Amino acid sequence: MNIEAGIEMFRFTITHALLLVAPILVTAMAVGLVVSLIQAVTSIHEQTLAFVPKLVAVAAVMLVSAHWLMRTLMEFTVQVIHRFPEITR
Repeated sequence: MNIEAGIEMFRFTITHALLLVAPILVTAMAVGLVVSLIQAVTSIHEQTLAFVPKLVAVAAVMLVSAHWLMRTLMEFTVQVIHRFPEITR
């Protein structure tokens, strides 16, 4: 494998990893921000108050976007398998 193919495969992998993780991370960050604001306003600093809403929101996003996540991951896998001859040279 030449260096250009390796760099292209690395870029391709990182791009898809960020694309797959983005909805989950954005949801967790948004819910965390809202819960933090509520905790600051009410002066309630309970650990479970921060954890449970994030858990529920992330689970809901994963359930809603599961079809898209799996389709994207399968397309990525097929593209990597098609690139095997280029990689193994």
